[in-house]
Parts: sequence; C-alpha cells; structure tokens
Amino acid sequence: YQLPAMVFDGVTIVVSPLISLMKDQVDDLNAKGIPAAFINSSLPEEEYQTIYRAALRGHTKVLYIAPERLAMENFRTFINALSSISLIAVDEAHCISEWGHEFRRDYRKLKSIRARFRDVPCIALTATATKCVREDILDQLDIPKARTFVASLNRENLTYIVKLKRRRRALIRLLSQYEGESVIVYCASRRRTEDLAASLSQAGFPALAYHAELDPDERHRTQERFIRGDVPIIVATIAFGMGIDKPDVRLIVHYDLPKSLEGYYQETGRAGRDGLPSECVLFYSPADRRTQVYWIDQGEDAAEQTRALGRLDRMVEYCEQIHCRRAFLLRYFGERPEDRNCGGCDVCLAEWEEFDATVIAQQILCAVIRTGEQFGITHVADVLRGSRSKKVIGAGHETLSVYGIVRDFSKDDIRNIARQLIDKRLAKAEGKYPTLAVTARGWEFLRSSDILRLWRKTEWTDAEEGIGKPPIDYDRGLFESLQEPRRMLAEARNVPPYVVFGDASLQEMAHFVPMSKESFARITGVGEAKLEQHADIFLRYIRAYAKNHDLVEKRRPPTDPTRPQAAPGSSYMQTLDIFRQGLSPAEIAARRGLTLGTIVGHLERLAASGESIDIRPLIDQNRFHRILQEFERAETPWLSEVKNALGDDYSYEEIRLVRLSLRQEGPDAPREPTSSQS
Repeated sequence: YQLPAMVFDGVTIVVSPLISLMKDQVDDLNAKGIPAAFINSSLPEEEYQTIYRAALRGHTKVLYIAPERLAMENFRTFINALSSISLIAVDEAHCISEWGHEFRRDYRKLKSIRARFRDVPCIALTATATKCVREDILDQLDIPKARTFVASLNRENLTYIVKLKRRRRALIRLLSQYEGESVIVYCASRRRTEDLAASLSQAGFPALAYHAELDPDERHRTQERFIRGDVPIIVATIAFGMGIDKPDVRLIVHYDLPKSLEGYYQETGRAGRDGLPSECVLFYSPADRRTQVYWIDQGEDAAEQTRALGRLDRMVEYCEQIHCRRAFLLRYFGERPEDRNCGGCDVCLAEWEEFDATVIAQQILCAVIRTGEQFGITHVADVLRGSRSKKVIGAGHETLSVYGIVRDFSKDDIRNIARQLIDKRLAKAEGKYPTLAVTARGWEFLRSSDILRLWRKTEWTDAEEGIGKPPIDYDRGLFESLQEPRRMLAEARNVPPYVVFGDASLQEMAHFVPMSKESFARITGVGEAKLEQHADIFLRYIRAYAKNHDLVEKRRPPTDPTRPQAAPGSSYMQTLDIFRQGLSPAEIAARRGLTLGTIVGHLERLAASGESIDIRPLIDQNRFHRILQEFERAETPWLSEVKNALGDDYSYEEIRLVRLSLRQEGPDAPREPTSSQS
C-alpha cells in the first residue's frame, strides 16, 4: 500500500493493530521523504490537531490509525472532512477473522468505514492466512468479489530447526553463536520470560523480559532499547513482536511450544527481514503440549476449544516431522512445494539412512499392546528402555515382558520411529492427551513375516548445534566501521539504526567499497533521499578505511532498481557458486537436491540483480536457435505462447534459459548461429 499511496492523489488510510508498528513504519517513510503520520492513544491532544490539519490540507500521503479509533465520533467527523481518500489498507488483516490466531474485535468495525467510502479501493494484507481466514476477511470487509493474491510464504534465508528441550545450557550454546546479534526468545508465560531473562543475563548474555503485564512505559523502553541495539536479546511472550519491523533479527527462539502454526510462522517471520541468513530454533518437549491443553480447557467456548486443539495438534505434528519442515509449513498454508530437499531445515540438513526397522517396530507395537493402549509414546519408550520412573513403576510395567528390551535406540529414536508407524497407519495416536493404539493394519503386520524399512538419522551437519551463518564476502572491519556513522545519524534523528541503513546495505558497502556518489547510489537501500542525506558522511568513512587498508572499489554493473536483489550468502548465491564451477543447471539441481525449475529461478533472479550468467555454452545451440526463432516470431517474452509453438519436445525450463540469455545479451546481440554451431 505504500507504493500506490505515492502514485494516487489524496491520502491512504492504513488500519494497523499496534502503536509500535505504526511508529516504525512512519519513521521509515519519513526517512525516505514520504510524508506520513499516525493517530493513536499515545499522542497528546495538540499533536492530534497538528496531524489532523496536515491531513486536511493534503500534506499527508499515508495516515495510520488504530482500529479502536473507528468508533470515536471526532475521528468520524475528521475522516468525513477529508477531501480525497485514495485507498483504505487493512494491515495484519487476519485480526479481522475469528478464525485467525490474533482476532481483534475492534477490527469488526471496519465495515462502517467501508460503507461510508464504498467507491474507495480497499486492500487487506496478512502474512498468515489459511483459506478459511481469507474467505472470512472478504466477508467481514464486504468485498466478496475482490481478487485474492497469494504469494509464496517460503523464506529461503531462514533455517528452521527443532531441538528436544532438555537443559538450559543448549540455549546458552545457541546464543553464544549469535553474540552481539539481535535475538528474540519466545516463552509461554510472563513468569518464564522474567526467569529466563535473569538467567541469561547472569550467564553473560544481556537480556530483558517483555510481556503484557509490564508497565506501559517500561514496555516501551524495553522495545526501544532492543530496536536501537542497546540490548541484544529480548525474552518475550507473544505480546512482543507483531509491531516489530526490525530487519536485522538473526535468531528467533521458541523456548516453549507455540499454540499454532499461524502464530509460529508469523513469529519466525520477524527473523532476517533484510534478506540475510537467519535461524529459527524451536525447543520442543511433549510435556509442552499437555500444558497448552490445560490452558485450552480453561476456555468456555467449546467450538473454540476444538479449533484450538486442532491448531495445537498441527503444531505438534510439525515438531515431530521426519520430513522437510519447510514443506510441511508451506503445505499447511495451501502451497505445493517442489523441492525434495530444502537445504534449510534440520531434517534436510541431517544425514538419513533407510534401515530394516522390522524388529524395533514389532517391539514398539507390542509395548503399546502390553501397556493397554492407554499411554503416549514417552511412556512406551520408557518401558522399552527399562526406565525406573515413578510412572513406570507405579503402573507395574517393570514386570512386563517388553520392559527393558530396547538398548540400541534412544528415546528420540523411538519417538521418530513411532511417528513413522503412525504415518504408515500401523499405529494411531488419539485423544486430547494422545495415547497410542495399534491399528488393524498394525495387527496384520505383527502376524506377518513382512520386512519394514524406515528412516533414521545417521549423523548431523551443523544443524545439530545450530546452523551458524554462511560466509558473506565483505570486509568485516569496514562493516564495523560503518556502524559508527549509522549510530550517530540514528541518535541525531531519534530513530533506530536500521532506519538509516540496514545491515544488508552496510554489508554491500563493505563488499563493493563505493568511492563516489554514483557507485554509492547502486547500494541496496539507497534511494534519492538517503543518497542526498547520507552519502557524504558514509563515503568519508569508506574512503578513509579503504586508504588505510589498501582496498579498491569493486565495480558493480548498474541494475534495474525495480528488480529483486539476491542476498549474499542466500540459497541463490550457493547456486551461483556452483554455476561458476561450470556445472549445468541440471547438474546443480542434482547436487543441491532441488528441482531444475528452482535452479532456473535462482539464475533468473541472479541475472536480475546484476550477476553475469552465461547460459549459451550449456545449451545445445540448434535447440537454442529454434527457441530463439519462436521468441522472435511471437514478439513476446511470455513462455506459454512459445511453449505451445514448440510442443512437448521442449521443456519450460529450457525455454526460460534461452529467455534469460536473451535478456543478458540485450536487443542488439547477434542472432544467427555460426557455422561451427550449425
């Protein structure tokens, strides 16, 4: 909605749920030279009047309001007096739906503003909406025939990891890899945030607690200190984050089980918004599910309890996956991921092997039967491994024939195998507190002599102790030097450092070492306003550092600023590194465990960001020129018409590669094959 606001006449009204979210976005827009303001309960009366007058005079392009404001008579009077409203934007639109995970009743009042401005375009946006929530949003805004656009939720720069929750030192180990970086640790309760923040601070990791019961002034100070980089770690309940647009959060930790995949995805989405590699780690314990169920039971609405239990079960299923976690997330939100191996979750990064699981599967199923099909997998695993826990002894299960018969598999291994038995419908887990039972198919397996092959981890890559950050090719000394002018400018303007420039921009400066305004203008995040305001001071630092360290400017080809840039260290750059070794796109796909279409997409984006991608040597030249002829005949860059003309002998990927080559070479490149090519 920000870009249309600049194109349309009049003011764009944005309904946004949190004060902090409004403030961050208004600061960022004003820093870019776009007149913006917000109206909410944090402003004194005189400031209200100043903002009202500016909007009435047409001096404001984007005006943010809280949903609660819609019910106030003085605001209705004001909005009726506006001469031109060009767009109504509803941000975090899942809040309007009672099926959404952060339902806000005040959002229901949006129908009144829609009724008053029936001819004004309306746009609703959210990052976390299932099909059911999307349909409810359309209904609540009374725009049933509106077009719906669903972008991919895949965040390639994020790595998803689930670790079994044991001792707190695992969290300490993880945080030590991100010392000095911005980190958010989510906990389930106010008390847990305070205890954990104190414990981390004592261990040498400066952390502050954040939750809804803090004094409002303290909440504001805590958030400001985190945004400005004064404190690196926030330990928070889900009350923290929806309003955070801090782009350089490198690590999101869920120390307790989230209530839903919608909430989990939105919270992990606060990592790596600058496109740089970041990590999302969830510490999981089956006991966390029981805690969540207890709180769900405290609700009075039976229908909502049922919905909440369903969302929780999908969350547990995600944690217990032995298949790609990224693909599971994407499928939940209605996507059909192509990649067999995402290369960005702990499951895909681990080494797996297929093994003969016949005996261990029989042992697990027999233990389920012997314990009366009344216990969950944790208890069954304890029995099989000979645990002397109170629960095992109290039930008399130490006397069973299956007690202590498994020594070669850990409790985690047994849990993973049991999940696969459920997937294969040999067992089932049912009930509010799921207990295992053997299915008819499972009984048939026990009576047969069939061999069962399952999967198990053999060894981990870096995923076991945290992925770490891929190497990024920039001068770290220069990067650290440039943080000083960024800090000074941010303090002078009373804004967070990333409003001046994000880490991605500083890393590009430290890579390309721009020496002139012309080359500085090509850095990601440098627009006209920031070029004028900041170029001189940053260039002074860059030139001084370059002189002292014998650095020279790296030439960067001009790029189309409307095209997306590939972040250093991203999956795209991994593809580029292999491509430069001379491998074909098909060979790259095989090496990375990705589809050919994904690799071609990487190459297209790399070319759009200014990288030189020479495809011709990798394509049969006769086929290249056949495809080229169809592009010239069709006089269009669209694939479908060219594909229809060529038929099934030519793949979409092959056609895309030729189109990429044409874009790289430009309109004046020679088109006829040489004699050797013919």
